Amino acid sequence: MKENLEDKRKRLIFRSWHRGTKEMDLVMGTFADKHMPIMEEPNLSLYDDLLSESDPDLYNWVTGREDVPANKLNPVLEMLLAHKFTG
Repeated sequence: MKENLEDKRKRLIFRSWHRGTKEMDLVMGTFADKHMPIMEEPNLSLYDDLLSESDPDLYNWVTGREDVPANKLNPVLEMLLAHKFTG
């Protein structure tokens, strides 16, 4: 059964706030709260894929400690990299 957009958005927001490390919970959660309500397919699927990346990799990418591998870079990750967490 195909997931409807509203259920997918809710699932992605939940997963964003429950990453496993507090730092990434805050970064991904605030990003999801801001962008998921208005994000459409295919970007929702790109974000869903992004959530499968490890916290250490994502943390290093968003903090600039490591360059994002070219095969991982996409419009949603670019949005995340530009996201300013103000917690």
